[in-house]
Amino acid sequence: MGQPGTAVTSVVKPSLLPRASGVTHVLPSLCPSPTPTTSARGEVRPHAAAASPVSGSMFSWVSKDARRKKEPELFQTVAEGLRQLYAQKLLPLEEHYRFHEFHSPALEDADFDNKPMVLLVGQYSTGKTTFIRHLIEQDFPGMRIGPEPTTDSFIAVMHGPTEGVVPGNALVVDPRRPFRKLNAFGNAFLNRFMCAQLPNPVLDSISIIDTPGILSGEKQRISRGYDFAAVLEWFAERVDRIILLFDAHKLDISDEFSEVIKALKNHEDKIRVVLNKADQIETQQLMRVYGALMWSLGKIINTPEVVRVYIGSFWSHPLLIPDNRKLFEAEEQDLFKDIQSLPRNAALRKLNDLIKRARLAKVHAYIISSLKKEMPNVFGKESKKKELVNNLGEIYQKIEREHQISPGDFPSLRKMQELLQTQDFNKFQALKPKLLDTVDDMLANDIARLMVMVRQEESLMPSQVVKGGAFDGTMNGPFGHGYGEGAGEGIDDVEWVVGKDKPTYDEIFYTLSPVNGKITGANAKKEMVKSKLPNTVLGKIWKLADVDRDGLLDDEEFALANHLIKVKLEGHELPADLPPHLVPPSKRRHE
Repeated sequence: MGQPGTAVTSVVKPSLLPRASGVTHVLPSLCPSPTPTTSARGEVRPHAAAASPVSGSMFSWVSKDARRKKEPELFQTVAEGLRQLYAQKLLPLEEHYRFHEFHSPALEDADFDNKPMVLLVGQYSTGKTTFIRHLIEQDFPGMRIGPEPTTDSFIAVMHGPTEGVVPGNALVVDPRRPFRKLNAFGNAFLNRFMCAQLPNPVLDSISIIDTPGILSGEKQRISRGYDFAAVLEWFAERVDRIILLFDAHKLDISDEFSEVIKALKNHEDKIRVVLNKADQIETQQLMRVYGALMWSLGKIINTPEVVRVYIGSFWSHPLLIPDNRKLFEAEEQDLFKDIQSLPRNAALRKLNDLIKRARLAKVHAYIISSLKKEMPNVFGKESKKKELVNNLGEIYQKIEREHQISPGDFPSLRKMQELLQTQDFNKFQALKPKLLDTVDDMLANDIARLMVMVRQEESLMPSQVVKGGAFDGTMNGPFGHGYGEGAGEGIDDVEWVVGKDKPTYDEIFYTLSPVNGKITGANAKKEMVKSKLPNTVLGKIWKLADVDRDGLLDDEEFALANHLIKVKLEGHELPADLPPHLVPPSKRRHE
């Protein structure tokens, strides 16, 4: 056995002596599956090539075949796919470059499985808690409402079999809840955090996060005992909708509120603004207040797009000044539709958030590895660290040029400089392309497959909308939005609603040379274009009015066409199909 051992030692490192049989260099071609002995294979490859030219090409062929055999993993649901992609492909990159110490804690299973969440943010006494009460039409445990700053806690209003309160310290150890990582904010926060659970149909579909009223002044900010803006930023990353509430009587944006809104940067797509208590001011004043709010927001939310503002009075009390009732109803309906769409779009939102997180993690890896590369091995480490932190903006520009990264993908320069001050640069890791390639593959291939699955899930599942509470009050019946208005006018009348104006329309009809009681399309067009409506709209009106589809209009159909023109000119939408109550009496026997 001594001679074979000696022969192998000349080719292979001593650590490989146990494999010193004559077939060591053939093993790669016989065992194509990847194993932890890759490095060993790399060391014996030159020997294999010298022994047999075929074995080198054979090894190359087998490795390609192995890559081909690595089929993409199939996922049962989008949530399962996101969970596995994060754990297998993105989390290793985050851990390697200490992403969680700089940006956001690691995601957990509950983050992928939880219901859509709505975060309410605003200064004190803007009606945040009342807004929740208005939506669910029920008091919830821990609720306090008043003109003074009453809500001093973060309250997660969630569905539960019985009414009750779960305190923050118990909440962050519950693996079924998506709040475990809030433990990092300490007892000062956890003592001000609770979950109010209750059986409610609205909470079957969504959860709502109530927040403490934002105050002004340095004293109140310090007395919180925890980083309020950082907590809100944590929630902003995980919720589906952020609603900023403003009181129509006090639009001043305090320093803390401004800081909070800036902390929501990169989540502008989730933000909606509500101008609450708008029924307490006159129309002219409301216009001024709306303009002032848009001006104030424009200085803080630095986006070219105008943020969507909903105007209304979101509580169950009578309107003090009812002049703008229709406006408030329309705005409330639009906001409700936006909230109701959240369950349907939840998977897409989680997918979008994972993509944003992956892009940030990649940039973070480039930043950390660049800092590691610039650090000296022995002397002058502290002075070099200070220099690198001060010149971090130049490092950003260098990374941006070398890797073609958009400036919008970089984290806040000031915040990153503050965090780097306390970090030990010796613990930073050099660039590891394999980790980055894995994330690139996830973004290029796996995410595309999940996008297809999202659409498939949406088509297979029944229409998911939030039901119950205030959402049901505007769904059906005479108090539904637009009921009895526009094309719905006369829906409950015994008489045909068009009949009251028909004598006027008949006078016009008989001036258009009817033949056998009907006018041609050309003659009808001469009269209908006088409305100045676009041809696309008039064409739709013609289709709705020509009930018997003969290409002609009789006196009733002509009256109906004029009625629909009137509906459109008054600012209402035309129906997709003619409602039964608008069908002319003489045509109803055919229906």
